[in-house]
Amino acid sequence: MRKIPVSILGATGAVGQRFVELLINHPYFEIVALSASERNAGKTYAEACNWVLSGSMPEQVKRMKLLPATVDLPGRLAFSALPTGIAHEVEPQLAAAGVTICSNASALRQTPGVPLIIPEINAEHLAMIPLQHSQMGWKGLVVTSPNCTTNGIAMTLKPLDDAFGVEAVFATTMQAISGAGYPGIPSLDIQDNIVPFIAGEEEKIESETNLLLGKLIDGQRVAANITISAHANRVAVMDGHTIALSVKLRHKASPSDASMSLSDFRGSSLVQGLPSAPAQPIIVRSEQNRPQPRRDRDSGAGMSVSVGRIRPCKILDLRMLTVVHNTVRGAAGGSILNAELLCAMGYLESV
Repeated sequence: MRKIPVSILGATGAVGQRFVELLINHPYFEIVALSASERNAGKTYAEACNWVLSGSMPEQVKRMKLLPATVDLPGRLAFSALPTGIAHEVEPQLAAAGVTICSNASALRQTPGVPLIIPEINAEHLAMIPLQHSQMGWKGLVVTSPNCTTNGIAMTLKPLDDAFGVEAVFATTMQAISGAGYPGIPSLDIQDNIVPFIAGEEEKIESETNLLLGKLIDGQRVAANITISAHANRVAVMDGHTIALSVKLRHKASPSDASMSLSDFRGSSLVQGLPSAPAQPIIVRSEQNRPQPRRDRDSGAGMSVSVGRIRPCKILDLRMLTVVHNTVRGAAGGSILNAELLCAMGYLESV
């Protein structure tokens, strides 16, 4: 197939770099433009970008000139790694001009008509797009990915909710420092320490999980009614968010029942065939001391969620531990999988 030309918004940041890394040899997409702040516009990517990922900056992008995020960007598909405030202004402008945006930013996640998608969980929510067009009047469209931590929580809860019904969740997160971007948290604040507050994080976990696990009725999203109490903490781990979950179920289940439902979870056959989709979205670890971020964050090329320590809970019903790679599944990789889904469902035929 002819590759679809794409732009990356916010290309110099940590998530923007992850987009570059994952798209550089993608079978569907070809990077034709990189966008950054006005102060960096006109510079080459190599001049403006401090490459913080492993390995070297890909040769194909080093000499590309950075462009401002305007409606004149080449390519009608854009991946957004913009800060929330800028995304709130720029993404609607681009969508109005006919650009399809797969966004990692939080700016439009709660907007009626804008799908919040994890393809294995709620691909059917793309049916909201006609509502988006009628309400917003956009020629293009916006599809968003959830908060990086929400990815690991919602993916874990989905098969449990389908099989047993989830009523309440107590979630304590131990979030990697890469989730704060680059340069992130000062070393004197995070070394030998845990920071027990991440602005807006708990609210995103609680609201976005219910949106992802909700239903679509007459083209409109109706959130699930799961009571979620989240405690967000930043810890001295480079990549990989770890979440301790206690879950109350509508129908009782043993740890082995829960383990089987998690292990068997795949998502639709359409999603399973997409290039970035892992063969096994959820990997259940049977060891007493797994999952661990250093050992499990790269499972499924960073797109699988690892779950372990599934056992009874004396307050709710079950408790378990989940690890998700925050900049792959939880950020750039998740947005790319959304774009692959749009392609498979015919939304990019005119792009």
